[in-house]
Amino acid sequence: MIQVLIVEDDPMVREINEKFLSKIEGYHVQHSVNSIEKAKEIIKQKKPDLILLDVFFPQGRGIDLLKWIRSENIGCDVILITADKNMNTVEEAFRYGVVDYLIKPFTFERFREALLQYKDRKNNLKKMYSAEQDIIDKYILNEKRTGLEEEVKDIKGFSPHTYKKIVETISDMKGETFTSYQIAKKVGVSRITARRYLDYLEKEQKVIVEPEYGNVGRPKNRYRLKED
Repeated sequence: MIQVLIVEDDPMVREINEKFLSKIEGYHVQHSVNSIEKAKEIIKQKKPDLILLDVFFPQGRGIDLLKWIRSENIGCDVILITADKNMNTVEEAFRYGVVDYLIKPFTFERFREALLQYKDRKNNLKKMYSAEQDIIDKYILNEKRTGLEEEVKDIKGFSPHTYKKIVETISDMKGETFTSYQIAKKVGVSRITARRYLDYLEKEQKVIVEPEYGNVGRPKNRYRLKED
């Protein structure tokens, strides 16, 4: 389990972060605190894997905590979750090694995307004994996803990670037909979200739609992977 420390002074936002995190497999909220000083105590004692960190606090800035973590050579990662849209803050955050930057208010899909990408990278890099360039490109620079993101940039809320999971799930079904509900359940998204990705995959000519007619009502769409 990836151990997470949430550092957020707004109790409502802190609760939202906790609830969102509880929906993502492989994560555990180790602690949730409302100040930078409390965060330092927990970091020294528990050494969390990941910190979800706000920027604005009554007593200091989250960026200062990030700098302290780096100066103390503490091996934990940080995702900033903040209302701060100042590009100087964004630039400074990435300079000190944040793995992602979420701007409030954010959607669960964007939150989930950040956490799943982090988990995938962490787990996969653990399996590697040496770093080849293609590994760096895939898990650090994400260059292999750039073309896909450009291609579908007009689709609202598109997540490359969700797209990949849906494609993998369909491939594992080995030619069987399936519904959007089945895919939604397997991948962990809403049926509407699954339907949106399946519609896109149909446009890509990667899946075929087969209407299934019942006795009453509209036909139910069933899908299957298009064979090469």
